[in-house]
Amino acid sequence: MRTKNRLLPLYLFVMVGMLATACQPGISISETSTAPTTKPVPKSTKQIEKTPLVVFAAGSLIIPFTEIETAFEAKYPDIDILGEYHGSIQVMRHVTELHEPIDIVATADAALVPMLMYASTNPDTGQPYADWFIRFAGNRLTLAYTPDSLYAKELTSENWPDILNRTDVRYGLPDPRFDAAGYRAMMAFALHENSIQQYDLFKTMFKDQFSFPVTIFREDDHTLIRIPEILETKSDSHVLIRGASVFLIALMESGDLDYAFEYESVVKQHNLSMLKLPAEVNMGSEELRDFYKNVEVRMDFQRFSTVDPHFIAEPIEYAITIPDSSPQPEAAELFIQFLLGDEGKAIMSKNYHPLLESFPANGFENMPPVLQSISYPEG
Repeated sequence: MRTKNRLLPLYLFVMVGMLATACQPGISISETSTAPTTKPVPKSTKQIEKTPLVVFAAGSLIIPFTEIETAFEAKYPDIDILGEYHGSIQVMRHVTELHEPIDIVATADAALVPMLMYASTNPDTGQPYADWFIRFAGNRLTLAYTPDSLYAKELTSENWPDILNRTDVRYGLPDPRFDAAGYRAMMAFALHENSIQQYDLFKTMFKDQFSFPVTIFREDDHTLIRIPEILETKSDSHVLIRGASVFLIALMESGDLDYAFEYESVVKQHNLSMLKLPAEVNMGSEELRDFYKNVEVRMDFQRFSTVDPHFIAEPIEYAITIPDSSPQPEAAELFIQFLLGDEGKAIMSKNYHPLLESFPANGFENMPPVLQSISYPEG
């Protein structure tokens, strides 16, 4: 059910939905929607129906976007935000494959917009589902843990692959078929190998953990990781996969996991302990773009038969756009203006996820004029 975002119920809703999504690819978190609600008014006052604004966003945005919803609705009381949160690839699929009427898409990997939305056509208009997007935030990949995590006192930025490789350690991995944090976690191992020039860590880490192997190939300076179509762990595996990174938070807090790959903003929002991975590994440095790009992940996934599902390691950038199929594009423009304005910036910063200082846009010439005024052409 698509509901208003009230934080604790939302987390329970998202987590159950993520598990169902991971178990049954192609099944969306919500199969039904509810009519927009309005605040009680005196009987003598005519009730005004609100405009529903459907926002689908990466799970790592749940906490700040929940606060932004409250502030936005206070400013625009005639608009009712209806939010759902998934892994970034799942967010795209709800638009391009399930053809749901979504007004805002916000993803943790800007590269997904041209890959999945530019390349997919809205059957009702014959136009791409998107032909522009705005880069609005960054992040860093980290390793989250708790004071009770095994070997936490030994953990360093140099030995973390060795700690995770211990058979009594349980660590969580977002499913790379659905969540950008998942394929970025795979990339982190390869980037660490490249940075220390030791090339046996990835194979050792993932050997015998999956029913169908995740493989890594090296040729010259290029590293290729292949994800099988069926990605399931063996019964004796110490790796736990979930459909999105946010689902791993509860397992960390309950003690069912020792470690999990999470974005820095999410770790801080949940007051978890965090190992800051080196800049060569965390994909948070623009200066290391050329170093990152030598690592690639490819999916052997039939769901992507119409596109080439390959992901190049690069600095983490979030993107936002309005799908061609949006029922409320004017309200969506207001939301993006609010997010990128002073109030949105303050909320994001308070939640440890600061926005970029300025907002480069891909497909700038295709954007609504009001959004062109707060961004600039990238490149």
